[in-house]
Formats: sequence, structure tokens, C-alpha cells
Amino acid sequence: MNAPPSAPHPGSEPVDPRDRPARLTVGVVGAGRVGPALAASLQLAGHRPVAASGVSDTSRRRAAALLPDVPLVTPAEVLARAELVLLTVPDDALPALVGGLAETGAVRPGQLLVHTSGRYGTAVLDPARRAGALPLALHPAMTFTGTSVDVQRLAGCSFGVTAPEELRLAAEALVIEMGGEPEWIDEDARPLYHAALALGANHLVTLVAQSMELLRTAGVAAPDRMLGPLLGAALDNALRSGDAALTGPVARGDAGTVAAHVTELRKHAPGAVAGYLAMARTTADRALAHGLLKPELAEDLLGVLAEGDSR
Repeated sequence: MNAPPSAPHPGSEPVDPRDRPARLTVGVVGAGRVGPALAASLQLAGHRPVAASGVSDTSRRRAAALLPDVPLVTPAEVLARAELVLLTVPDDALPALVGGLAETGAVRPGQLLVHTSGRYGTAVLDPARRAGALPLALHPAMTFTGTSVDVQRLAGCSFGVTAPEELRLAAEALVIEMGGEPEWIDEDARPLYHAALALGANHLVTLVAQSMELLRTAGVAAPDRMLGPLLGAALDNALRSGDAALTGPVARGDAGTVAAHVTELRKHAPGAVAGYLAMARTTADRALAHGLLKPELAEDLLGVLAEGDSR
């Protein structure tokens, strides 16, 4: 099967249908939060979902909601029916899945095989490539809910893309058709790329959840309403200005305030102390490196953090 050529960016001039990528039958192996949403986005672009596989009741319900009338079948049957197959299983399960599909002869020559793992590039698909598959790694840099809102959130979403040179246009076309923006990631940079996203997005959720719990303990009735404007402004400032956006008692070198924070956390939320100290130390290092924290104030501050570690 010929790889589809590149597609126009959403919002550009109308395109002659003859210049659009060929319409493909689409299958999903692993009906978690990601796969059905991507297949639904491809359906909006004119492709045709024809099969999905899911094990749990939750995944089957999710597939039924986002891909109505698409039959749920085995992974091998998904590959038998689809020209473009989305492998949307957890990262750790991907190598065994690919190996198993290749060994059982489920992979067909010319079939586009796309995984959505952030950790892996296309090398993980080598068993399928040897069977004639066309390998693509398309990772949407987005958190998914498993609902139809995910399809809307893909508009403008960056995708970490790794593909063989001869398939770059195909990869770019598919991402753009889903409303996304391709960002090319080298094969050997995939683990670092994924670690960066996890550090920002996954840990952000943990920090916000802890902050809301502490505010409730402090008597705040609506911690989400209190944090929304503050965190929104902090995120916007950080994205615009990086370390120059640092503020608060650590960046100012207010050692007494930080010591009081540690005392209160030990009293009310001892599980949050280690995270607070680690983030405070990292914040202090970055503030020092960028000239925001005065060296004469840093000594007392770092002393408080070291004392907090020793308790």
C-alpha cells in the first residue's frame, strides 16, 4: 500500500480532494483512553474505523461510545481488517504485543502499523517491519480522559513523531488530519522526550492534588477555585519566561517561611514533606543559577532544607 502524502494544516486554503491522503480502514488494538479517540479523529478526516480490540468492560464501553457500530474482535482480526492499525497499549506491553503479532503471521505487508507510546520510537516495531509493515511512532502529548472531549483536545496538540525517512510524509499527514502538530523526535531521544513530558504533566497532577488536600485541611471550602487562577497564571508565566517566572519563599530566600512550611507539613501531611523538600531544593538551585536567589540568603535556606531531610 502506498503511504499517504502530506496533508494541509487545518485552517489553510481548501484542498482539492485529489490531493488528500488516501482514505484508510482503521483498526485499534487496545481500546484504552487513547486509541478510540485517535480513531474517532481519523474518522472525522474521512478514514473508516473497522475493528477494535479491548479486554476490560471499561475499554469495551469506551470503544462503543467513541466508535459506535465498530465491532470488537481479537487483535489478530483487527490486523486482518485494517490498513492502518493503532497499537495503543501500555508502554511495557508493546514489545510483547508486536512480537506476538509478527510471530503469528497477523502482520500484512504494506500495512501501516502505528504505536502511540512516548517511550519508544520505531525500533520496537522491527519484528512487524520485517514482516512487511510500515512502522510509525505517533505520540500525542496530551492527557486523555477516555471521553469525546479528547477528540476536541487534539486540535493543536503536539505529537512526538518518529518515522523512517520514506514515511515522514505519511506520518505528518496522519498527525495533521487528527488536528495535531508533528514534532520530530530522533529514535534515541524518545526516552528523554517521554521523561520530560512525565516530569511536567504527571507530576503536576500530583502536586495539584496535594495542594488541594492541604487547602481543604486548612479550611478552604473550594480549593479548586482558589488554585485555578493562581496555577493558570504560574503555568502561563513559566511557559513564557522559564526560570525567570520563579517566585515564592524559596526563590526569595525566606528561610524562616520555608522552615515553617516544613513544620506544618510534618504535622498535617508527613507524606508531602519529602516532595516539598526535593522541589524546594531544585527550585533553589535553579533560582541561584539564574541570579534570582541571592547567595547570602541561599546558605540559610539550604540549611533549613538539609535539616528537614535529617529529621
